[in-house]
Amino acid sequence: MAIATQPHFSFRAIALVFLLFPLAAFADEGTATFYTPPYVPSACNGYNDDGVMIAAASDAIWDNGGACGTRYSVTCLSGTNLGEPHPCNGNSVVVTIVDYCPPPGCRGTLDLSQEAFSSIANPDAGKINIHFESL
Repeated sequence: MAIATQPHFSFRAIALVFLLFPLAAFADEGTATFYTPPYVPSACNGYNDDGVMIAAASDAIWDNGGACGTRYSVTCLSGTNLGEPHPCNGNSVVVTIVDYCPPPGCRGTLDLSQEAFSSIANPDAGKINIHFESL
């Protein structure tokens, strides 16, 4: 007569792993503005050239520098001013956090490079509503 045995890993153990080490990416909505060159020095990488698809993080995601190097997919949702033409072009852009956007000057969740902003929206908008998701 065969005796049934329990598997070595229980459902509880697997669930605990997912609770301690979540695999889901961070996604949220916020606003974006843009800044213009020069992009160095940056708070994360000093005088290293990080390219142009970059962003500065506001206090909402800066995490005392923990955001450095985080890549986000950013999509324009709408303009922030009522009555203005829709500035979004339907594209998304992937940016890397290389800098800090401190208050009170920081007016958005993300301060995108001018090149990153213009790849998803008309820069004349100045500030847009965005969806952003860490990769």
